[in-house]
Amino acid sequence: MIRWQDLHHSELTTSALYALLKLRCEVFIVEQTCPYLDIDGEDLIGENRHILGWQADKLVAYARILKSHDNTAPVVIGRVIISAEVRGEKLGYQLMEQALRTCAQNWPQHALYLGAQAHLQAFYDRFGFRPVTDIYDEDGIAHVGMARECPQA
Repeated sequence: MIRWQDLHHSELTTSALYALLKLRCEVFIVEQTCPYLDIDGEDLIGENRHILGWQADKLVAYARILKSHDNTAPVVIGRVIISAEVRGEKLGYQLMEQALRTCAQNWPQHALYLGAQAHLQAFYDRFGFRPVTDIYDEDGIAHVGMARECPQA
């Protein structure tokens, strides 16, 4: 059973922040052998939110939602991640449903955007995202920009 949290950055505890940074490092930097600066200054500002999925006391799913100060800019869903320990259990679907619900509740009139790893394009397509860029290289991994016009809960 997964316990979901939808937190404004000001609601993150020190241990939750540590857990999400650790999970992001484990997967995006170590597992994917992609050295980049994950701590980018976006985690703790503005209206940004964090979706956390806990199994017992271990963080196993996470997504970050960035809301720009520019009200015409799309809301960006990023850092979408499932721990290697629980992949294959369809938690990615639950995580995206949680993220979309958060976007619909907080920013119902905003378009959404995400930079998807190219091999996951069909996954995000199921949630109404469509490619809006050509495939591009980001830190050695093929990505594609995808957008969705209006969030649905």
